[in-house]
Amino acid sequence: MRAFLWAAACALTIFAQTSKKPFQAQASSTISYGVQGGAETVQISNVWYETAARLLLRKTTRTKETIGDKGIEATSTVEAWRLGVDLREKALYKIAVEGVDPRIVGGDLLTISRGLEETEWWSVYQLGSGAHLFDTYTPLQQASIARETLKPRYAGLDVPADDAKDARLKAPNVVGVLVYASGERVIREALITSDDPKRATILRSYADASRTLTFTPQNVTVSISQNYPSAPATVTITVPVARDDLDIARARASGGIHVTAWKR
Repeated sequence: MRAFLWAAACALTIFAQTSKKPFQAQASSTISYGVQGGAETVQISNVWYETAARLLLRKTTRTKETIGDKGIEATSTVEAWRLGVDLREKALYKIAVEGVDPRIVGGDLLTISRGLEETEWWSVYQLGSGAHLFDTYTPLQQASIARETLKPRYAGLDVPADDAKDARLKAPNVVGVLVYASGERVIREALITSDDPKRATILRSYADASRTLTFTPQNVTVSISQNYPSAPATVTITVPVARDDLDIARARASGGIHVTAWKR
């Protein structure tokens, strides 16, 4: 029986080795400049390859910009294959969204910058499967919660738009959703609300408020300040991290601000 198992293992190893065949692939980047009705336009297409987590990624970004106008038109596509698979075969997954700068974070997540106008925000995806995990309106933050070995965790802040698909996020007292995640899944979400609906409207406004998020193995801290010409009137929310989770019961926040467990 042992001999049979050994032979089977050898056969699988040989098959895995011989099924990976050398290949070559190439892609071109282009730029086009033009003038239409007195307006200068620039269109750029960039394609590049990257390897991570035994995957081969092909990342394509196409942009169109009118010189002098705010914002750009842009789409990014990320296709993934198992390392060693010919790119003529069907991709393991494909992500195609409006945005730029597809970037691998921590070796297990993929972010795409979605803020093409004045508001910066990012979509976060699982690198191994391409599944969308969450959106964040602050740069994605990373920390390791273990001292002996690297155990990365991630934090972000989702600020719902007025037309959010989830009706619960349209409530007038909602400020945002704090997200705590691993490379595989969202571990915990915490809903931030205000007793004063008018204050909540300002704090979740993309134009009237600015946000920062810091993440350490001990705490996740969100700071929200009103933009000029208003006084900053900064609101700070600190949520401890304990046992690989947000300790919402011990959260600390400015007066009238509350943090509660929440799930999509």
